[in-house]
Amino acid sequence: MTDRIVGLFLLAISIWYGVTAGDYEASFGDPLGPAAFPIMLSVPAAILSLTMIIRPDEEPAWVTGKPLLLQVAAVSLLLAYAGFLEVLGFPLATFIAVALLGRILRSSWPKSIISAAIMSAFLFLAFDKLLSLPLPLLPEFVS
Repeated sequence: MTDRIVGLFLLAISIWYGVTAGDYEASFGDPLGPAAFPIMLSVPAAILSLTMIIRPDEEPAWVTGKPLLLQVAAVSLLLAYAGFLEVLGFPLATFIAVALLGRILRSSWPKSIISAAIMSAFLFLAFDKLLSLPLPLLPEFVS
């Protein structure tokens, strides 16, 4: 029964995400429009949630203890990342999020920091320069 409840919850979120994405407008010229990527994400999510509703696991085993805490920490980190993205600027927010996510996934501090530096620089250049999707570079308190 819990699979069906989670499936219904995810289906509702997928539908809401896809519908609200259709209303999004951006000032830059993307040929597909800014709603294309969110809609491409909402369709598979809705299909997967329907699978959970139609064919639930008979006896799902829910995680408990430390694995549950790590999952909650990862989801909380991603929500915080979305909230602080404009405040801290893309490179700094991404650096912090990747470094902390690396630690949540039990990587060492040096590996997490190196990965975070590479990922934040690469993603900023890829999205802002190559794909011409404007991202905030500096934190709000600097500019």
